[in-house]
Amino acid sequence: MANSGSTAGSTDAVILVGGQGTRLRPLTLSAPKPMLPTAGLPFLQHLLARIADAGITHVVLGTSYKAEVFEEHFGDGSELGLELEYVTETEPLGTGGGIRNVLPKLRADTVMVFNGDVLGGTDLGGVLDTHHNSGADVTLHLVRVSDPRAFGCVPTDADGRVTAFLEKTQDPPTDQINAGCYVFRREYIEKIPAGRAVSVERETFPSLLAEGAHIQGHVDTSYWRDMGTPEDFVRGSADLVRGIAPSPALPGQRGESLVHPGAGVAPGALLIGGTVVGRGAEVGAGARLDGAVLFDGARVEAGATVERSIIGFGARIGPRALVRDAVIGDGANVGARCELLRGARIWPGVDIPDGGIRFSTDV
Repeated sequence: MANSGSTAGSTDAVILVGGQGTRLRPLTLSAPKPMLPTAGLPFLQHLLARIADAGITHVVLGTSYKAEVFEEHFGDGSELGLELEYVTETEPLGTGGGIRNVLPKLRADTVMVFNGDVLGGTDLGGVLDTHHNSGADVTLHLVRVSDPRAFGCVPTDADGRVTAFLEKTQDPPTDQINAGCYVFRREYIEKIPAGRAVSVERETFPSLLAEGAHIQGHVDTSYWRDMGTPEDFVRGSADLVRGIAPSPALPGQRGESLVHPGAGVAPGALLIGGTVVGRGAEVGAGARLDGAVLFDGARVEAGATVERSIIGFGARIGPRALVRDAVIGDGANVGARCELLRGARIWPGVDIPDGGIRFSTDV
């Protein structure tokens, strides 16, 4: 039942970027999660590039935490070929409330909504096609995952219609999960109650199903990762660098590392595993970086090892230190020969003396 609204040009995009990013602290104390550098660009820029690539030009950002940072960076969106508008929540409204809150800025009858935490590779035009060809009221992008137990799952019937929304269980009946991308007919956004917190996943979608609305699933096995935890953030960034995750914002060669032209890497340093070295960052001789994310101005001194870790703006890792599966806050100083392992988090500006924290005895 395609109509004139079936082209991307007459579709609005909404991106929900209001979250506090608590699971990524301390990095999100200074910047909202969608603005953290990911493969050398603010995370949100990868999603904006995919939206522009799909031919959608009008994008509304639903902001809350550190709302001003988005507009300061992206402005009106013209540099990305987009028209960006911003709506700020004064109190937390949840996913449904956040979508309802941007309604005054929406122009089109078809509205594509994105969770700003997700790194994805699905064909957005394909999701829109599914929505229009099925005549759905709401379409959900569902991605098939190898282990669905960590997620609520969403079964569909032989025609691809959603039949239920199920909470997490140890024995899921399907491997299809909600990928955090939805297409709404505008009138269904108008039905979301205004001025209070609403969850689309727990309230809006189940009640629409109960009312007999047509909710369609667009199922695929595209790249998908929720970037909420340090582990996922590091993996997602590395996947972008290595070309495993697609992004139209990253032209050119993909490989084991991505080094900003303004960074300094000494001879004999090893950069593998999708490592990113930011602007003005420095890597010393004999350092080993495997799946490391170095924000602008970070320093890793000679002989240090950084694996699967995020090193914040201007932080320093001293000589022969070992940082593995850790998050180092902006401006922190990790002394020589320190060992930080397994989920260690160092708050911004903290100074750890040489040999000050170790997991093994000095030999």
